[in-house]
Amino acid sequence: MESAFALLARQPEIALFLALAVGHAVGAIRFGPFQLGGICGTLIASLVIGQTGVRLDDDVKNVAFAVFIFALGFTGGPQFFANVAREWRIGVLSLVEVFVLLALLAIAVPLMRLDPGTAAGLLAGAATESAVIGTASEAIARLALTPDAVRVLQTNIVTAYSVTYLFGLIAIVLFTSQLAPWLLRENLRESATRLWQKLGGQNDMQEGQTAALPLLVARVLRVEGVAGMRVLEAERQVALGVTIRRIRRDGETFKPSPDEVLRAGDVVLAVGRRDAMIPFAAAVGPEMPEEPGMDAVIQAEQAVLLTRREVAGLTIARLRQAVDVGMGRGVFLAGISRMQHRVPTLPETVLERGDVLTLSGPDEAIRRVVPELGYAVTPTIRTDFVFLGIGVLLGMLLGSLSMKIGQVDLTLGTGGGCLVAGLAFGWLRARFPVMGSLPAPAAEILKDFGLATFIAAVGLSAGPDALLLITKFGLLLPVAGVLVSIIPAAVSLYIGRRWLKLDMPILLGAVAGQHCSTPTIMALTNAAGNGTPVIGYTITYAISNVLLPLLGPIAVVMASAMAAH
Repeated sequence: MESAFALLARQPEIALFLALAVGHAVGAIRFGPFQLGGICGTLIASLVIGQTGVRLDDDVKNVAFAVFIFALGFTGGPQFFANVAREWRIGVLSLVEVFVLLALLAIAVPLMRLDPGTAAGLLAGAATESAVIGTASEAIARLALTPDAVRVLQTNIVTAYSVTYLFGLIAIVLFTSQLAPWLLRENLRESATRLWQKLGGQNDMQEGQTAALPLLVARVLRVEGVAGMRVLEAERQVALGVTIRRIRRDGETFKPSPDEVLRAGDVVLAVGRRDAMIPFAAAVGPEMPEEPGMDAVIQAEQAVLLTRREVAGLTIARLRQAVDVGMGRGVFLAGISRMQHRVPTLPETVLERGDVLTLSGPDEAIRRVVPELGYAVTPTIRTDFVFLGIGVLLGMLLGSLSMKIGQVDLTLGTGGGCLVAGLAFGWLRARFPVMGSLPAPAAEILKDFGLATFIAAVGLSAGPDALLLITKFGLLLPVAGVLVSIIPAAVSLYIGRRWLKLDMPILLGAVAGQHCSTPTIMALTNAAGNGTPVIGYTITYAISNVLLPLLGPIAVVMASAMAAH
């Protein structure tokens, strides 16, 4: 009977999917608040399976990485360009991360005698950015080295990453949720509560939780406190918005205009957000039993991609003031999704281009207001492979271009080229929604499967060489990973607090976004008690997702130049 080792060597595709399955199972194991995640788990599993000597073709690795990096740029394109232009105060922290990482690398390379592969792996793991592995691997392949030397350096990337990632992740989670509040002498939960209230919040629901009570409610009220006011004036008693849909007066029921004057004794049907309805009902008068003709209409929901430049940058409260009279009256904002994260829907929350807004209200009113915001996100499972294929192709062609300056051959490589193409195609899709179709779930699958396949291929190819690096550095790599993770975060904390004057929850969320770390923002929102850190997280996350992968080739060139001297 054929041995398992022989079967894996003869059919390496079995080893690939074994590494994916085992790696994601290991990555799902929770150690207190920490999880390795599927990518790091896949890397560890593939390193172990790679001891059998199984190898995957480089073509598999290259195609998987190209698809991943294009999808990464595509999903982040709209938010990247919006945040670079508008949110530079918070986005500058991503630049702080980049410069401090390079400075630390310049110190670590000669001090620890790091080769280019280990230097890039240290940077990737400490910054918890898996995409650096791909861009650095491409850069090493372009060095004037023998195939065996290239393989060893690429092995060192994934080994150093696997060793430093876990320690870097633990360090940044503890820093943002525990150490940073202590350094700032503030209670994180109390600060997040104050910020929530400052933004107009009236409840303390945490990120990721679902309200047991409905978001939109209807009440039948008898007019007392607002008698003599116009309907619009009465509605503006609350910031988040309530709409008076019906009035019963002298036995007749009618739809009021915004200028209709309310009279004492009128019975009104009010529809709006539950948190706004409480103060509104207190201002209007006592609640009445439901009567025929005063029942609330069924609400329709529609997701809308915000693309209108006139709306981006407005707070929710300002937006409501702008549309109370006219086509948008009676439409409510039920939710905001930004970079796949839910943003608190508060009166002072600022809307950004690329946000996905969930609108609720009468169907005809929603159809009128959608073009004023952007375009409707129609649920679809169809992917336009012409659009996807041309995008990846252009990215590869762009990456193949090079320019020689002195002895240095400058090129974006497949990773950089596909990242730029993905950003451009994502931006074009947001501006011109008739172009192409790459639904968010499909893009997420491309990212997850592409990166996991690339990581598994690299890990399998590393094989027994990985043990040599671990033996050489011992505990030195984990310690370096903690320092390279914490020091940029500490510098950003100082700059964000001392110079940028950011509120602590937003600042800590921005620090988590610098590392593009989903486990960190989850731990941070749990510690904060609400979703306010997400506001800062999505800005730096969008920018760092583009900048950090570009550091892979820089780290390789820097370490190579230092080794030469």
